[in-house]
Amino acid sequence: MRFRLLKKNLLALLGVSFVVVTLLISTRVLLVNDNDTTGPNNVEPGHQGMHSGDAVKFNFGSPTELTQSVYSANYKQCVHNADTFPGEPLLVLVVQVHNRPEYLRLFIKSLEKAAEVHSFLLIFSHDYFSEEINAIVQGITFCKVLQIYFPFSTQLYPSEFPGKDPRDCPRDISKENARKTGCLNAEHPDSYGHYREAFITQTKHHWWWKLHFVWERVPALQGYSGFVIFLEEDNYILPDFFHYYKSMVEFRKSSCPDCDMLALGNHNGLTDFNRLSNKVLTAGWMSTKHNIGMAISRDVYYKLMGCHEEFCTYDDYNWDWTLQHLSGTCISKPIKVLVAQGSRVLHTGDCGLHQKENCRPEWATQKVEESLKTAKEALFPQSLILQDAEAVEHKTHMKNGGWGDVRDHILCKNYAKRL
Repeated sequence: MRFRLLKKNLLALLGVSFVVVTLLISTRVLLVNDNDTTGPNNVEPGHQGMHSGDAVKFNFGSPTELTQSVYSANYKQCVHNADTFPGEPLLVLVVQVHNRPEYLRLFIKSLEKAAEVHSFLLIFSHDYFSEEINAIVQGITFCKVLQIYFPFSTQLYPSEFPGKDPRDCPRDISKENARKTGCLNAEHPDSYGHYREAFITQTKHHWWWKLHFVWERVPALQGYSGFVIFLEEDNYILPDFFHYYKSMVEFRKSSCPDCDMLALGNHNGLTDFNRLSNKVLTAGWMSTKHNIGMAISRDVYYKLMGCHEEFCTYDDYNWDWTLQHLSGTCISKPIKVLVAQGSRVLHTGDCGLHQKENCRPEWATQKVEESLKTAKEALFPQSLILQDAEAVEHKTHMKNGGWGDVRDHILCKNYAKRL
């Protein structure tokens, strides 16, 4: 594996009146030679992934050793259960995973009950690395599984960018006082005057890296022409998930060829599910409604990557609000989505980025199981019915900030620079 570790911190390059550029890159952010084919975003030409016997054993001894394990695993791309389930996948699911093992177990339990799951390829994309989480994922035996690892996780950079550098400005310090103290990112607060919080920025970084890596750097997807469905570790899929996906694909072909995305989930849970099970609607993509069970085609992926400059510099730490901003601006025609009214993806997590305490995954399990008892009769509808067609237009919103640091912009744009 050929990569270079940048040994010295690059100082801020500050112009006064004509050019103001700050380039602050930490000591271990990985730089790759343009001729290198085995760096953080690359796999060997023709490399088709390994079988389970070739899995990388992670070394948790130090951040540097763990980083090397991450890069090795992303290069080798061991596909577990490939011998048991040969052939091309009929559906690809990409699951963003942090550090909620109990919710992850519940999600996997739902997958195991899904019809035709043996035809899936599951890609788990991790930004937290532990033996427990690896063991949970590698314990899956019912379909093919690939794990990829976000190589700029704050876990790998605990005291330097993209983690929290002790020389960074405190979140709530004024710009004037930040300049006086000489903290690293004094010139780059967000739109509301706040400075960078590493744990806040990671989810957007991971989502954008994952989107690029899956479509461009995973040989197991070569030749795959279907949608890729993006999920999270605290989701729960219904038993007819694949059946419903196929019905939505057919409905799109016959009745909504201009629909850009599919949303197999919504945030209404199983409320009124028996009535809504076979209903769909069309709408313009909105962060608060369509960010769960989102299915993206390769064509839409290319549209998004064409806006990587705007995505990576828009001052909102949320990937979904940023995507809503792009729809109708950088992407001139607003994104049109075909939405399941009876959600096939449930959100079980009562903990997340802003909620860390009183997490009760066992309550989520009980609630889901009780709800499914009443919904069982409405699963596997024979056909879909268009219930509504909402206006497809750009939906403006107030940006949330948290993404004003140029180091984040530079790193984010670097993921796709070698397309």
